[in-house]
Amino acid sequence: MAMNHMSLAALLLLIGASILILQVVAEQPISQAKAESAILQDSIVKQVNENEKAGWKAALNPHFSNFTVSQFKRLLGVKPTRKGDLKGIPILTHPKLLELPQEFDARVAWPNCSTIGRILDQGHCGSCWAFGAVESLSDRFCIHYGLNISLSANDLLACCGFLCGDGCDGGYPLQAWKYFVRKGVVTDECDPYFDNEGCSHPGCEPAYPTPKCHRKCIKQNLLWSKSKHFGVNAYMISSDPHSIMTEVYKNGPVEVSFTVYEDFAHYKSGVYKHVTGDIMGGHAVKLIGWGTEDGEDYWLLANQWNRGWGDDGYFKIRRGTNECEIEDEVVAGLPSARNLNVELDVSDAFLDAAM
Repeated sequence: MAMNHMSLAALLLLIGASILILQVVAEQPISQAKAESAILQDSIVKQVNENEKAGWKAALNPHFSNFTVSQFKRLLGVKPTRKGDLKGIPILTHPKLLELPQEFDARVAWPNCSTIGRILDQGHCGSCWAFGAVESLSDRFCIHYGLNISLSANDLLACCGFLCGDGCDGGYPLQAWKYFVRKGVVTDECDPYFDNEGCSHPGCEPAYPTPKCHRKCIKQNLLWSKSKHFGVNAYMISSDPHSIMTEVYKNGPVEVSFTVYEDFAHYKSGVYKHVTGDIMGGHAVKLIGWGTEDGEDYWLLANQWNRGWGDDGYFKIRRGTNECEIEDEVVAGLPSARNLNVELDVSDAFLDAAM
């Protein structure tokens, strides 16, 4: 019996060591020479564009014309979910009661919601986790309440603190949605990411630190507390594509995280799937729809790297195969009537979804 315990202990130790080795390999830092090299490479463009099975086209996107690999990596601000972060968080599974359209674009479905089609710019800051969240919640305030507002990534970035992560050095998308429930988020008009001078906020210079939390609107006629908009809840959506599609169809855009490789910096058009290059990090964006192109099912997403990247700031990625873990961590929440003079009918918002 003791021998069996010894064997089991040895086996567990071996498994643990194997996992540790895998983690170490995955997290090995890149060389100094690579970090200082340009992120855009002619060889990657050539390799993708000459690959008939790639399904997408690569280009030297002007947005990253002066970026090094190190600067590009800093944009990828999704940190791995911490142990305990998922405690008490519902995982939503939508039943297959609804026949969904073959193609869906939130910009078309809700044409009066101008925020859905906005492409923003996170600058040089690893604030994607904050952008994906405030963009999706802004859209949902319009979809559910008819309010065209832009919520502040800066409030989230500067004021959420360690619960959300490390500001410009990365954070946790799920914690952003929990912050909306706990503290609310002000409008971009109250606390903008970039000010009118254009280059004194998080991203203009590569070395710019996370902004300080002032809890004061830049416009004197706006009150911080009155500018707060809240979330009702924070939840994850199961990785089943039908659940993700139903959630977007019923409630609006969601925030998704995925693994970025070097070739993604070169995306120009088509349905992306990883072809070449090393892992660069985790990134968060807004998922706004789906469809099929040349026989390939895709998700439609809005990035926050301005319009000088990708397909006018958007991209498509293969749907249904968990490409780059795109279907693993889908997070969202419903907007709250708190601080508003309106009521939200949530009776069918979840469409009998199982939590």
